[in-house]
Amino acid sequence: MEDLLSSLRLNVAPETVPNAKPEGIKEYTVSEISAEIKKCVETRFAHVRIKGEIFGCKRADSGHYYLSLKDENAIIAAVCWRGIALSLKFKPEDGLEVIATGKITTFAGKSSYQLVIEEMEISGTGALLKLLEERKKQFAAEGLFDTAHKKPIPFLPQTIGVVTSASGAVIRDIIHRVRDRFPSHILLWPTPVQGEGAAEKIAAAINGFNALPQDGNITRPDVIIVARGGGSLEDLWPFNEEIVIRAVYNSEIPIISAVGHETDTMLIDYVSDKRAPTPTGAAEFAVPVKAELEAGLATTQARLINAINRYLTNIKTLLEGLSRGIPNLSQILNENQQKLDDRTERLNLAFKNLLAQKNNMVERNTLRPYYIQTILERNQEALQNLYTRLEGVSVDSVLKRGFAWIRSSKGKTLYTAEEASHAINLEIRFADGTIKTKTMGKKDDKQGDLFDI
Repeated sequence: MEDLLSSLRLNVAPETVPNAKPEGIKEYTVSEISAEIKKCVETRFAHVRIKGEIFGCKRADSGHYYLSLKDENAIIAAVCWRGIALSLKFKPEDGLEVIATGKITTFAGKSSYQLVIEEMEISGTGALLKLLEERKKQFAAEGLFDTAHKKPIPFLPQTIGVVTSASGAVIRDIIHRVRDRFPSHILLWPTPVQGEGAAEKIAAAINGFNALPQDGNITRPDVIIVARGGGSLEDLWPFNEEIVIRAVYNSEIPIISAVGHETDTMLIDYVSDKRAPTPTGAAEFAVPVKAELEAGLATTQARLINAINRYLTNIKTLLEGLSRGIPNLSQILNENQQKLDDRTERLNLAFKNLLAQKNNMVERNTLRPYYIQTILERNQEALQNLYTRLEGVSVDSVLKRGFAWIRSSKGKTLYTAEEASHAINLEIRFADGTIKTKTMGKKDDKQGDLFDI
């Protein structure tokens, strides 16, 4: 500003010459002096970084942010155009301490100046912690930290994917620990773990592992470790970025987070399926100890062999006990052979007796045909008697004796004059045929019904 003031400093005429017009001083219009100031300011402060606290932040409908930066002694107006605001990694709001990069420009209409922000980042641990807490609440409200969404870590993964720096001690610690416990295939996706663009590359690595086909040339990991060593909150900040959190949440492959030291807790730790206190701890969560598995298998094998031996011994003892109660096989066979011979002899005798009985019956039937003829004649006579009796009581036989069979038009047999009086049409059957008639009404009670025959 000193340069600006020097260039605009006016020489004042001596006090001894009242109302004297200064010599050699250029005369400006308001617009001209405003243009000169604008040119000077924007040239001198075309690229500046200003640290301050956001104050009076407002977002216009257009998407532009209008705010001020202040410290304990001064305040400066600032504007962040919509395109820049969309690229910010945080939402500007009052109270955040930031470092804004941009250029100073003037606004002639109000004789004011302002900072046009081109970049802006959080400054100070306190501001970062505040932003961290706000993001934590936001993601928790969306359900990104729900335990129901967490996937189990496979017991013995064939391939372990690692997202970390290729040159740091972290990958060496993980490889060393995995080899000590249970040698497994490790697939590294190298990424920067701090600084500009780190969050985007970490997220891209997680998405890249998930995009690998199951049967492709590159083996798809069974579990992913996202890790980096310790550092300040600013260094670890990529693991709090939304793009990383959502990549971890959407991962189909289980993820173990191992960021910073045991006391460091980043948002990735809440969304991952398992949190390890250190990268070495992540390797321990990823694979079991091979020696312990072998020892456990050996113990289990020994117990199984002992159990089988005890079972076989018990079965042998039981069989030996049962065998003592079983008679000699030859003795059993001899006794059963004797029974078979006896049954065979009795069966042959029974057949002989049965044949003899049948022969006797045949002989008796052959010698007595007369008796059979007599029985047949008697049965024939009895049958004829039954036929004669049945014929005597048949309808035709009764009608031939002078009787008639009277029925109504519906075929109902009428047994009394009273029943016939109520019938309109009558059917009278004789031995030689049937006639139909109608009732004529009653002549008197004694005479009965009259019929028109």
